[in-house]
Amino acid sequence: MATYTQIIYHIVFSTKNREHTLIHQEKKRLYAYIHHLLTKKNCHLYRINGVEDHIHILTHVHPTIAVSNLIKDIKLASSDFIVREGIFPDFKGWQDGYGAFTESIKAKERLIKYIKNQEEHHKKVRFLEEYKNLLEEYEIKFDPRFLL
Repeated sequence: MATYTQIIYHIVFSTKNREHTLIHQEKKRLYAYIHHLLTKKNCHLYRINGVEDHIHILTHVHPTIAVSNLIKDIKLASSDFIVREGIFPDFKGWQDGYGAFTESIKAKERLIKYIKNQEEHHKKVRFLEEYKNLLEEYEIKFDPRFLL
């Protein structure tokens, strides 16, 4: 019998201290790099986008990969890429921690649209408010002191 999976994660993480260091003109290079990294790990990227202080990734995760290891690899490799290429001069790294939320295939199109429209979304909603809303939507208990 063959193995079939549909393991979709919505991943969110921010820059260190949520500093606005991800320059709009160079974000596409970062996203292409992360896309390549995910492809090498047999993951399927549905959408990646973000604003100056954080990014969202919607991806299928290969069943042999632990999501914590995947996110660690993305953060380490992308930090190295950013520094090596000098694409975000003020970038000091990614903030510790992340959000990783399992998603239904039925939510995929809605989430692709949500991630695609991050620039418009963040004209109205700040990252901290968005992140709290995600945690509450997924019924994740959190201590607000650790969101700063």
